[in-house]
Amino acid sequence: MASQSHLTPNPYLVQEVQMPLQILALWTVFLLGTVFHTQLALIPLFHGLDVMAPHGHQAATLAEIEPILWGMLAFFALPMVAILATSFNHSRQLRVLHFWMTVLYTVLNIAHLGVDLTIPPIAWYQIALMAFLVVVGLLLNWVAYQWAKGARTPAHRLHSA
Repeated sequence: MASQSHLTPNPYLVQEVQMPLQILALWTVFLLGTVFHTQLALIPLFHGLDVMAPHGHQAATLAEIEPILWGMLAFFALPMVAILATSFNHSRQLRVLHFWMTVLYTVLNIAHLGVDLTIPPIAWYQIALMAFLVVVGLLLNWVAYQWAKGARTPAHRLHSA
């Protein structure tokens, strides 16, 4: 009877494939949730309601809000870059950088959730979505940490050779 050991997958190699896929899925869910968070804020426009920023400042020109637009571009573009980088590069440096990027996004999301809780009237549907995105972010932190830590496994050294 022949040994079946050659059919047993190497757990390190399974992680090498599985974790990047989990990261891609989590970033995708995060981006979709963030886009929907923005869309939820704009839906009142389609019902004839005002969506004026709660601070009451109304911009007269696009130039006044240009820093906000660039900030939003960066906030959305960096996860897209992370998705592409995770798809094509599994270097230790990328894994560590990626982990700290996920931590930064989690901190920003928690801060954003805190701010949303202070703006009357509280939009509880937005709070529920932001809380969900914080949970997705924490899960992304955990998987990214495991992926970064896994770059030191024997399978990574074999795979990189």
